[in-house]
Amino acid sequence: MTKTVVLDHGAGGGMSQELISGTIASILGDTYIGEMEDSALLELPGRRIAMTTDSFVVDPVFFGNGDIGKIAVAGTVNDLAVSGARPLYLTLAVVLEEGFALADFRRILHSVRDTAEAAGVRIVAGDTKVVRRGEADGIFLNTTGIGVLERATGLSSRALRTGDQIIVTGYLGDHSIHILSLREGLGFEQRVFSDCAVLNHVIADVLDACGDGVRCIRDVTRGGLGTVVNEFAQASGVAIGLTQQALPVRPETAMAADMLGVDVMYLANEGNLCLVVAPDRTEAALNALHAHGTCAAAAVVGSVVEGPQGVVRMTGADGREATVELLYGAQLPRLC
Repeated sequence: MTKTVVLDHGAGGGMSQELISGTIASILGDTYIGEMEDSALLELPGRRIAMTTDSFVVDPVFFGNGDIGKIAVAGTVNDLAVSGARPLYLTLAVVLEEGFALADFRRILHSVRDTAEAAGVRIVAGDTKVVRRGEADGIFLNTTGIGVLERATGLSSRALRTGDQIIVTGYLGDHSIHILSLREGLGFEQRVFSDCAVLNHVIADVLDACGDGVRCIRDVTRGGLGTVVNEFAQASGVAIGLTQQALPVRPETAMAADMLGVDVMYLANEGNLCLVVAPDRTEAALNALHAHGTCAAAAVVGSVVEGPQGVVRMTGADGREATVELLYGAQLPRLC
């Protein structure tokens, strides 16, 4: 076995089989139940399913408390869970660049396995391709997820009503600041870590506690909270009011964002949710969230208010209101 990925690993012959069977399948272990066929045949315990797919590129591939493998599984699981589905199955497709260290690939696969186990999902199929040196940035992952809808509750960004409460489940911007600090050597990476986490169990507990009192849920990833609340306001044709002082932001994250000249409202997270909840279910939602360590900082940050349709306004510490715009582009280079 070579110590780095070579082009022959993607040729479909013995080296391909060695990489798939000897490395990928053996490390994924019990989380992988594929039969090495072209498609996975699945028994789904229900007729309504949710399906999502996403591709993941991260620079650097490894960071303080995670890696591209953890993000790939967590991101796909969370996308299924916010739709109200119970995640069941994932596929895993890998694009490897010639010269990528097999030790690093194994480390990423261990992370994929561990995160899948934490989420309670199984990997049922996959694909591996190898490209020439210089044709990719080390490793790209694609995951497709399937989940089953077992609840009658329908979650929709079009369901917001005046008085509904806006809840954020964790500190804003930590993932962006951690990754950027690693890239640029800013020194914040030892104090601000990525929030990357699987949240399907958290979401299930909130739905159990609040039922149809949860209007919608969205994971706050690229584009940040500012993008999510604008999408909510536009989809439902409502106004949203936020309170700046209520936003959960670490002092270190705020300091780094200020130094870089970026707005925390638009920074990415990988383990943070924005929920819209009926007023009479807000306390139950917060109690369910606070029972999970990943959501200890969960807080109400605003509400659906009377006002111009599709507009988000935020009240600052000085009492002044400002519009939270929907950014046309991105503040930062793509993180993942």
